[in-house]
Amino acid sequence: MRAIRLRKPGGLDKLELVELDIVEPQSGEIRITNHASSLNFHDYVVAIGLLPVDDGRIPMSDGAGIVEAVGPGVTQFQPGDRVVSSFFPHWIDGRADDLAKIAGVPGDNVDGFASETVTKSASAFTLMPDDYTFEQAATLPCAAATAWRALMVEAKIKPGDTVLVQGSGGVSVFALQFAKAAGCHVIATSSSDAKLEKLRELGADEFINYRQVEKWGDRVLEITGGRGVDVIVEVGGSGTLAQSVRAVAMGGHISMIGVLTGVQGEVPTAELFQKNAMISGITVGSCANQKDMIKAINTNGIKPVIDSSFGLEDLAEAFRLQESQKHFGKICLNF
Repeated sequence: MRAIRLRKPGGLDKLELVELDIVEPQSGEIRITNHASSLNFHDYVVAIGLLPVDDGRIPMSDGAGIVEAVGPGVTQFQPGDRVVSSFFPHWIDGRADDLAKIAGVPGDNVDGFASETVTKSASAFTLMPDDYTFEQAATLPCAAATAWRALMVEAKIKPGDTVLVQGSGGVSVFALQFAKAAGCHVIATSSSDAKLEKLRELGADEFINYRQVEKWGDRVLEITGGRGVDVIVEVGGSGTLAQSVRAVAMGGHISMIGVLTGVQGEVPTAELFQKNAMISGITVGSCANQKDMIKAINTNGIKPVIDSSFGLEDLAEAFRLQESQKHFGKICLNF
């Protein structure tokens, strides 16, 4: 089988296409023919060496394929099942209250899904949505599950809420789709008017180009008649958090997901506590969260937005597109 290995010290020129032996499943494991993966920011920082991993690590956290063989003791899957991976295979349910639950991330702590065949514990997978392609399913484990937990599990959005999403990456686009499906009013920000138009086509109700409106928190207050928004899907980090605190409503919720603008910065603490607002740290979600999300997808028919697809051997080129930030939605591998 073909796979990609990442050689130390990392870098897109250190992604190496290799031939490896197929590993047969042991007790509690399944073997899948992997048909697709999708790129996340987490995968990118692994690939360029900012998140160090073992030499020869097979990258990519997300995968989707068909079960080809099951090991002894596996009862939840059988050959022919169409499955998708879980980002945290040891976090089955409940809160993230134990470091062991968030260990074992594919493509990071252990080998991932840049491989034509994958053998892992059966607990590392769930069934795919009923009518999804493999590419569509492979967009779910990191980006969609993060957006789902941010909105449904932590913020507990309800019809009529106002939700703000930042940018047009995978998490933000899924958050827009989930929020609209839940009956929410959505404000979208982007640095690109062209991308804002695409977000409008997906259902966003209000738009802010943050390149043109630096203090976009004040603009949010104008749009909402001074009230602010109920929930913010915060993917920027230190460079955007102050504006998010400005934009959030009294008693509102900021789901802190990303650090695209930096890992440290000032927080307007006085304004935050005056508003009685909450900031929740979000690192994807549990297997149970993913299963609930897939039930909702099967019911409401949400489909991922896929920008482009690459072959396994072109993974470095796929990362270069991600690096350029010219894409809208998800970038996939199809093999």
